Formats: sequence, C-alpha cells, structure tokens
Amino acid sequence: MQMEPLDVNEVSGEVVRLMEPEARRRNVSLRTEFTAAPGTILGDRVHLQQVLMNLILNGMEAMADTPESERDLLVRTATNGQRRVEISVTDSGRGIPPEKLPRLFESFFTTKENGMGLGLAIVRSIIDSHQGQIFAENNSDVGATFRFDLPVCDKITSS
Repeated sequence: MQMEPLDVNEVSGEVVRLMEPEARRRNVSLRTEFTAAPGTILGDRVHLQQVLMNLILNGMEAMADTPESERDLLVRTATNGQRRVEISVTDSGRGIPPEKLPRLFESFFTTKENGMGLGLAIVRSIIDSHQGQIFAENNSDVGATFRFDLPVCDKITSS
C-alpha cells in the first residue's frame, strides 16, 4: 500500500464523479454531503477508492427493485468527535435481512444471487489495514447504511 496524507472529501468526490455515469444509467439519484475540513488521514488512495466504489455499487444494486423515482444514494463525510473521520453510503433499497447483518463482512458470505462473497470481505480488510472500523445497519425507514471511520492524522511529515 502507498500510504500518504489524504483529504477524505477529495477522495470521496473523485469516486462520486467516477460513479455518476453508472448512477445515471441505473436511474439513481447520487448525492453528497461533505463536512467542511474533515481532517487529513493517512491512507492508500486507490484502496480507499476501491472501498467506496464497492459500497456505492452495492447500494445501487440494492435499489434495483426500488421504483426509479425513489432510488436515492447518499455519500456523506463527517467527523465523529473522536479524532476520526467517517464516510457513509446510504441507500433507499430493501435493507439487509437482520439475520444476515452479523455475517456481511465474512469471506464467501453473500446476500446476492450471483455474488461471490468477497467484495465486503476485501472492503473490511482494507479498512482494517487503515486502523479503521466498518459497520452496516438498516435505516429506520428504508434501505441500509454502510459506514467506516478512519483515524485523523495528527502530524504530516513530508519526505
């Protein structure tokens, strides 16, 4: 991994821009809510982009049966007050069967008909390697939210 100082909003914005054509193709409203100056993290840009792309694609797939006018995906950045930055992806799909929530990040466990069960396991390993945590939960109304947090980097030294 190529660890470097990263702006979470910048990395998230790059991924959202990459995913906009796919969102349009799937008739998904892709929105963002980025907090002002969330803090710098130390991370691998490509791996973190892979995480976010996977979560966004999963969210879009979860809304395949949702009426087009209700397909809403929100990518949000926030600080959580504990020197950590949080990135979340919220969809308006069916949500996750409660009995499957505890196993979502296990290798070879899938909720998809043709899934291999590796995407979220890889996502978790990337977040773990960044000293982060990842969570999945059903929303109170519709859909699900996947969120992960990463530590804010205090001192950035240039080499």
